[in-house]
Amino acid sequence: MEKQYAKFTMIDEDFTCDVCGSFVKALGYTARDHCPNCLCSKHVDVNPGDRACSCHGILEPVAIELGKKGEYKIVYICTTCGMIKKNKVANDDNMDLIIQIMSNPTKY
Repeated sequence: MEKQYAKFTMIDEDFTCDVCGSFVKALGYTARDHCPNCLCSKHVDVNPGDRACSCHGILEPVAIELGKKGEYKIVYICTTCGMIKKNKVANDDNMDLIIQIMSNPTKY
């Protein structure tokens, strides 16, 4: 399913995680952008869903922060180019890992 919004292209599809190898099902209520098991993502977008970034490095979760609307966000640093990105926590994300990251965040 693909829909275009201002700077957001809705792409919610199944994938296999490049880091832990988990098969990840589409989220169903918004675009899935990271693995719910290891929380890693892949640096493929300039704007969400556009697949316009040529880096393709691994986005490693380094911190969790509270967003302006009260939602938690995972803070990532790309292991290839160093870019910092943030993505909303999904309902089925690994809460044990989220708590571990919150307890020992990396300064970015």
